[in-house]
Amino acid sequence: MPEIVEEGGDRIHVAVGKSVDKAIALLRWSFERFRNREICILHVHQPSPFIPTHLGKLPASQANSKVVSEFRSYEKERTRKLLSNYLSICTQSKVRASVTVIEASHVQKGIVDLVNKHGIRKLVMGAIPENCMKVKTGSRKARYAAKNAPQFCEIWFVNKGKHISTREAFEGPSFGGSIGQSAIATADNLREQCSKSELVFDPECTRPSSSRSTESVLIEAVLPPSLPSSINRYDPQCYHNLSNLTNTSSGSGYTSSAEQRASSDSATKVDDEEILHDLLIEARIEAEASRDEAFQEFLKLKKLEAEAVEAIGKVKALESARAHETKLRVEAENALKMTIQEQEKLLEERADVTRELQKALRNIALLDSRAQEANRRREEAGGELKLIQASIAALQHEKQKIQQQKMESTRWLDHWRSRGQAVGTTHNGVIGFTEDSLELAEFSLTDLQTATCDFSETFKIGQSGYGSVYKGEMMDRTVAIKKLHPRNMQQQSEFLQEVQVLGKLQHPHLVTLIGACPEAWSLVYEYLPNGSLQDRLSRRSNTCSLTWKIRARIIAEVSSALLFLHSCKPEKIVHGNLKPENIVFDSAISCKICDFGICKLMPKETLHCPSFRRGTELKGAFSYTDPEFNRTRSLTPKSDIYSLGLIILQLLTGRDPVGLASEVRKAVSCGKLTSVLDSSAGEWPNFVSKQLVDLGLKCCELNSRDRPELTPSLVRELEKLYTLEERPAPSFFLCPILQEIMHDPQVAADGFTYEGDALLTWLENGNETSPMTNLKLDHLNLTPNHALRHAIQDWLLKS
Repeated sequence: MPEIVEEGGDRIHVAVGKSVDKAIALLRWSFERFRNREICILHVHQPSPFIPTHLGKLPASQANSKVVSEFRSYEKERTRKLLSNYLSICTQSKVRASVTVIEASHVQKGIVDLVNKHGIRKLVMGAIPENCMKVKTGSRKARYAAKNAPQFCEIWFVNKGKHISTREAFEGPSFGGSIGQSAIATADNLREQCSKSELVFDPECTRPSSSRSTESVLIEAVLPPSLPSSINRYDPQCYHNLSNLTNTSSGSGYTSSAEQRASSDSATKVDDEEILHDLLIEARIEAEASRDEAFQEFLKLKKLEAEAVEAIGKVKALESARAHETKLRVEAENALKMTIQEQEKLLEERADVTRELQKALRNIALLDSRAQEANRRREEAGGELKLIQASIAALQHEKQKIQQQKMESTRWLDHWRSRGQAVGTTHNGVIGFTEDSLELAEFSLTDLQTATCDFSETFKIGQSGYGSVYKGEMMDRTVAIKKLHPRNMQQQSEFLQEVQVLGKLQHPHLVTLIGACPEAWSLVYEYLPNGSLQDRLSRRSNTCSLTWKIRARIIAEVSSALLFLHSCKPEKIVHGNLKPENIVFDSAISCKICDFGICKLMPKETLHCPSFRRGTELKGAFSYTDPEFNRTRSLTPKSDIYSLGLIILQLLTGRDPVGLASEVRKAVSCGKLTSVLDSSAGEWPNFVSKQLVDLGLKCCELNSRDRPELTPSLVRELEKLYTLEERPAPSFFLCPILQEIMHDPQVAADGFTYEGDALLTWLENGNETSPMTNLKLDHLNLTPNHALRHAIQDWLLKS
């Protein structure tokens, strides 16, 4: 039906609930239906009977008063925000609006109380059509309001923005002169007879009002909605009878006969019985619905009781756990007290030892003073005094030597720790890796061209089959840039991914990889100024010859680095190109291996190609490659073992590697080993030379199954060959990391003993592997080595 525009009049009250979507449709219908009217929003706040707690939802009467108060405040705040949203909708629609709120346990009762309290005459509220199969709360609220609201209030029921019915007010609009007083009286009687006749449904609400006749309006006014189904409210005969009734009443008044009154009384009685029957059925349906609802509430109560019992059980379990924790805490405190007592006892013992040492020092000072006094009295003691002075000078020289060795060890440690330090951010924006993040720096081609003057030949310091090496300056330091041949490399993304893996490898005897440039297929390493092992063996640049101790140390350091690479997880790393050119020296003459992992940057099909190895070898250069690789085209850790064997024999003899293994094997079989040893290295100890020769020959076996494997114990044996005579202290007194005498020896999960501070620094840098084997530690716990500590203290006192 077309919208009706009404001017002025009372305010229109609209009852809204918690659903914003339904309320918006209801408000918009009211805005269109009652234009230029002030809207008053009615809302009934229904406090929740249950309060959410940690034990579940509890009735408000059983919950804590503070929790109830806080939840009520939360409900009121939520209601305030809801009403603010409704007022915002009215403001956006340019409609004057106000709000009226009441609190009630039942929404329908609260609506009726608001109508009575404020004398509301026009009310709009939501409802569900009677023909809908679903039984919803909205239908019960509408029926209750229609039944209990005062008769002076006219109520419009709307569903989803459509008008479905109207309960007219008692003093409703007049139907005009065409309807007589008798018809109105009849309608009033019918309204009084039916207690649920307030709802007047308009099934033709979608038709234009012009098509609805006055008679149809009259029928809607006088016929109750609960009439029996045998009476059709829209039957033409019904219209005709009612029209005759109205015409007769308006023309000649009420002149019905006695028979007609008797017939009317009989019909009214039948109608009353049918109405009462319908009321009984409806009451029974409501009773069944209430019973079902009560049963559901009973089930919910049982569920809440079960949840409460379960929660009580959890509380008891928590209390038990807390008691157990308290017991453990007490035990821990007792253990801590005992530890503190033991520490205090040790401190007392240390104080006693310190007092004894001070007493001894005072005695020494007294003896020195007496000796000086005796020397002054006896002139003939001058010779002895000179001898003492010479001894003091020797001691000072020895002290300086020890300090120099300590400084070298410190520099080595700083250099080793510098592998995890940040490269920093350069002036051109390149970001390096830090201790917390070992991500490599990614350089651009422009950065490398600037550092090497566009890869000038004057900056070129080396060349191999894989590419050329340039010396450059970047990030305020000198670096070595290895530019690889792109024809043998992977794609740029895979290249950078493999380089990131190589950059995370940390070992004292591996050259530090600073960054990479995928655009130029280049790697940026730290620059080592003292050349390569090949330079030392060939006496280039007038370099001095290496002593046998340095050579033995080089063998041990290279073996330690290879053990580290072969122990990497999850995939072992094979060097694949180990030779003296790839063994370089730092400022402390400590060797490091470079070019490790280059094979990982190449596709497998390229690596297995027979022509690849020939293409990557320089003309005239001897190949240190495993002969078995030439047959199988497969690199294994045993391939590096073969290259290590040739390097060991070359360090022992100082000769070219061509046919060296056969020559040394022949000399050993003839008992003429000393004839092939390099005399420029000094006099080799017999046990050192024999052990190294035996290891070198085993590594050079043609069959890889006959070659030995690198193990931690083998590396430790190689280290003993030069440390036993180089240092007066036993090798097991020295920390494997610092190479200094340990003061706080701690045993790690790998079985090695380290200086406590050095190993903690290693672990704090994020390493979970052994510094010696590169294998993952089973745990990170440290155990004090008291026996070794006492042995070191006794040795120091005797020294």
